Amino acid sequence: MHFKLLVVFVEDSKTDQVMKAAREAGATGATVINNARGEGVTKTKTFFGLSLETQRDVLLFIVEEHLSRKILETISEVADFDDKPGQGIAIQLDVEDAVGVAHQIQTLTNVVEDEL
Repeated sequence: MHFKLLVVFVEDSKTDQVMKAAREAGATGATVINNARGEGVTKTKTFFGLSLETQRDVLLFIVEEHLSRKILETISEVADFDDKPGQGIAIQLDVEDAVGVAHQIQTLTNVVEDEL
């Protein structure tokens, strides 16, 4: 079984919503890294040196490759990535090898067979 890594940068207020939607689309879990910062095309405003930007979370999903595009599109839709600038981004990377995912393989085998 081959996997993809989805790296999602999203406003912390949308983390739970994105996690729920990703799970419903086929993700079996995620790792959340809190309090990330980022900067887009336009620089964020400050007030006396203090940033006015919203906090971001980084979500890491290791997902089966046949489910990855569906999950990625679901995340984009739920988080409004393409509707408004500054909502966040999600990227997909190939995973060459992974350990500690045996329980996911057991769970995903039937799901992936149904998708194919």
